[in-house]
Amino acid sequence: MSWPVLKVLGLVCFGLLAPLLISSETETPPSRGLLLVANKGNQTLGIIDPEAGREVAEVPEGGITGHEVAASPDGQTAYVPIYGNSGVGRPGTDGRTMAVIDLASRRVVRTLDFDKPLRPHCAVFGPKNGLLYITTELANSITVIDPKSLRIVSSIPTGQRESHMLAITQDGQRGYTANVGPGTVSAIDLVAKKTLAIIPISPQTQRIALSPDDRWAFTADQTAPRLAVIDTSTNTLKTWVSLPTVAYGTAATPDGRWLLITLPDANKIGVLDIETMKIARTVAVGKMPQEILVRPDGEVAYVSCQAAGKIAAVNLKTWAVDKLIAAGPDADGLAWAAEKP
Repeated sequence: MSWPVLKVLGLVCFGLLAPLLISSETETPPSRGLLLVANKGNQTLGIIDPEAGREVAEVPEGGITGHEVAASPDGQTAYVPIYGNSGVGRPGTDGRTMAVIDLASRRVVRTLDFDKPLRPHCAVFGPKNGLLYITTELANSITVIDPKSLRIVSSIPTGQRESHMLAITQDGQRGYTANVGPGTVSAIDLVAKKTLAIIPISPQTQRIALSPDDRWAFTADQTAPRLAVIDTSTNTLKTWVSLPTVAYGTAATPDGRWLLITLPDANKIGVLDIETMKIARTVAVGKMPQEILVRPDGEVAYVSCQAAGKIAAVNLKTWAVDKLIAAGPDADGLAWAAEKP
């Protein structure tokens, strides 16, 4: 074959291959990291390799149960508030500590003592100041901690009892707590350390999430199959969304298009179109789904299925469960420990 012909064929082949090379170079790689899960049934923090689809370690928390977990921004440390051995509003052992777990060595390296029983529960890192905000139910407050020194910096009143879950706006200025027994939401100025509004929802509510633009706060009524939508510009209840069954946890996708909602009685998640405020579809997961964590790249949602002891990995393009990952008993709270380059 002559050189001109080879040259032409080479150019043609390169032309066919070039789009593939460009696509490969510009395609966003999947988020790398570890999935953390609070295994309430055996009082451990489960560490899951999501790519391999298996739990690689369980770290004992110290005897009583942590329900939630937060990962440090550098992905190296987990913080597990030790809540106790009961459900919210129910009698039982009241936790007063927080376990600090080094993810590399897979062991508790430090413990914070709150000095008295407080039922510390939900831990959230401030997006701007790097401080750790933890709901402390028995004090009707949010306790603010410097995670480096493990020192309590301040306490912010919520104005309500059973402040169970917390969501923080992108600018770090405001917080919203779901107050379970009172059935309210507290809107809080985290800078001025004061409550801005108490928003009545229902006789009992559960969990809370914000839309990525911070326009809406969502919390689930525990007495009826409906979701409360709060307008954060006025801190008032805007509307209700009808659901197939009573809901529990919620999480928005990073693009702001969808809100994912656990439906424990149906063993499904609901997918809410945030623009229309209508349920677009449901996806079967595992028994008694509790919490949802959307991976930072928006490609996958992880759903803790408490009664199954598994984590469902939901593909957010196909709306199918790609994996059911075995976790510990009573899997509940989730966090993403991002792998840093």
